[in-house]
Amino acid sequence: MVKIIKVTREMAMSRLADVPEDKRFWYADGRTLKNLAELEIALTKMSDETFCYHSNEMKSDFSNWVRDVIGDEKLKRDLKRSANRLEAAKSVAERIAWLKSKL
Repeated sequence: MVKIIKVTREMAMSRLADVPEDKRFWYADGRTLKNLAELEIALTKMSDETFCYHSNEMKSDFSNWVRDVIGDEKLKRDLKRSANRLEAAKSVAERIAWLKSKL
């Protein structure tokens, strides 16, 4: 059962904001991500190989970062279900749009 949490304006702002430097996502080619907008762009541009390195049967790096650092359980679930990087990018874009609608 999924617990529904009402997302407040403050929660939306927090989820869209930059994370602290020590919480940035480091991906396989050495670049870092500091917010959801950068994650969306990275997913559209990274190689399928890089995506598969971070998201496969053994690893869920993107969804774990979104859950543990960004604090967005719904987006975490959507990323976990994404079959490829473009589907993941679409999930992030849709979530960003939804969060912006709460501002």
